[in-house]
Amino acid sequence: MNVLVINSGSSSIKFRLFCMPEEILVLQGVAEKNSEGNTTFRISSQKEKTVKKWNGYSCKKILDAILKELVSPANECLSSLSEVDVVGHRMIHGGENGTGCVEITDSLVAEMQKLVSLAPLHYPTNLEGINATRKLIPDVFHAGVFDTAFHHTLPEKAFLYGIPFSWYQKHKIRKFGFHGTSHKYASQRASQIAGLDYQSSKIVSCHLGNGASVAAIKNGKSIDTSMGLTPVEGVLMGTRCGDIDAGVLIYLQQNFNLSNREVQQIINKESGLLGISGVSGDYRAVEKAAQEGNKAARTALAVYHYRIKKYFGAYAAAMGGLDLLAFTGGIGQNSANARKEICSDLEFLGVQLSEKQNTELNGTEAIIQQEKANVKIVIIPANEELMIAREVADLAKRKQKDRLS
Repeated sequence: MNVLVINSGSSSIKFRLFCMPEEILVLQGVAEKNSEGNTTFRISSQKEKTVKKWNGYSCKKILDAILKELVSPANECLSSLSEVDVVGHRMIHGGENGTGCVEITDSLVAEMQKLVSLAPLHYPTNLEGINATRKLIPDVFHAGVFDTAFHHTLPEKAFLYGIPFSWYQKHKIRKFGFHGTSHKYASQRASQIAGLDYQSSKIVSCHLGNGASVAAIKNGKSIDTSMGLTPVEGVLMGTRCGDIDAGVLIYLQQNFNLSNREVQQIINKESGLLGISGVSGDYRAVEKAAQEGNKAARTALAVYHYRIKKYFGAYAAAMGGLDLLAFTGGIGQNSANARKEICSDLEFLGVQLSEKQNTELNGTEAIIQQEKANVKIVIIPANEELMIAREVADLAKRKQKDRLS
């Protein structure tokens, strides 16, 4: 079964073509918007890597380019698009009803449209990618996995906010969490590598990228996570503020005549590492500035590491212990310094990082704790697309079986 996975983000579109159930990665690529608003498209086949660039950034143009690469003789993948059996999508927010892998229909898209305000940075482009792909390949089974689905096992005591209960009853204002597919893959793969039983382990999964979140996974289920109703809550991020006193937002509006849109802009795009450092929302750029003596950059990194570390302690308490730390995402995988700072002074929890392994194995799938440490620490390269491919392939099989029975 050929499964094409499309991951449409706010400023990039990733794709991977898998042969399932063997989980063979046949072709992959990512199209990213650069600082000038233009497109860089990187493609990797089993034979070669190529880079293409063009002016502007258009979702439809990128998807057209992806489909052309699938049938390009140079990549030796497919002879025609009819050989794509299933298209799997990452979907941002499922609300209370989006609890798993589902077939994408017109009615589902209409329901998703109602949830755009819960993830205004990501949902519009996510929906655009889904709609464009369905039009370009209309005769294929399309399914998707909600980014919030893995966290539907959160208990009421973890997902409720301290506001009148009626707001949850009437409007479903509660913690939903995000990065669910990434946390699910990272925690499962990390426990496998560490030799732990996933169904009886206490795991903290740390997804660190431009967006970042931490999840507490006990006995195979997410029991708490740092992001909330929207992707703003939680740890400090590239340009998002993370946890903030709600009174600050009211104060800004009352005393500085800021509109809702202006406050939204501040907490989503002008805060986080960028807001504190004044340098960038890119961890690498802030780290470089800090190494060159920029005091604000050093402060931003200190806040970033500290906020994440606090969640480790909180989630160890929530689970009654800790067996495994899993680091994933661009920063989690590729920044030895971030992992070192975040894990420092956590020996009382049994966390003892091996500096040698942390540095030498940076960027790879690896175990990096000290030999006799109680808590396993594992680097896991992010692979949301494989998890999506597994789930949509399984759904497609079930649907086919139901049709034949």
